[in-house]
Amino acid sequence: MARQIVHTGRKIRVALDTTELPNGEVIRRDMIFHPGAVVILPVLDAERIVLLRNFRFVIDQTLWELPAGTLEPGEPIQHAAERELLEETGYTAGSWRYLGFLYASPGVLDEKLHLFVALDLTPGEAKPEADEQLEPQIVRFDDALAMALRGEILDAKTITGLLLWDRLRHQPATSAQPPSA
Repeated sequence: MARQIVHTGRKIRVALDTTELPNGEVIRRDMIFHPGAVVILPVLDAERIVLLRNFRFVIDQTLWELPAGTLEPGEPIQHAAERELLEETGYTAGSWRYLGFLYASPGVLDEKLHLFVALDLTPGEAKPEADEQLEPQIVRFDDALAMALRGEILDAKTITGLLLWDRLRHQPATSAQPPSA
């Protein structure tokens, strides 16, 4: 197997992987390496959550999304969740629940998305990055679920977070902890 890094960007590395199969056939794969990210479901109360209207340049659309962001090198995962929640919504959380992680697109990308629920929220001032066009919106949780089921929420990490929380919110929290960075 040979792996050649063909591009190094601000957040990702792109590689070309060449592998010889047992039958002698040589295959080539494009691979993207990402440092990982956090996804946060901010829960205001039993009825309401915070979603973002987020303009995504890659697809030239504004999507409904949960707050999320890329891990910094060596940054503890929960610290990244706390940082992103504050930057994108202005809220800080009094308690956190880790739901686990998922792979965004494992056919080409190694990005792990760590899912959190932020509870006992205190409002503050959002501090989005210069290139972010975010509008925090308070939405009834049941309305957010209905939006996902109607196809109005198209972001996979958001749909996953909403559906997981719908199944888990009335169950006792487990002792699941985010892995160390």
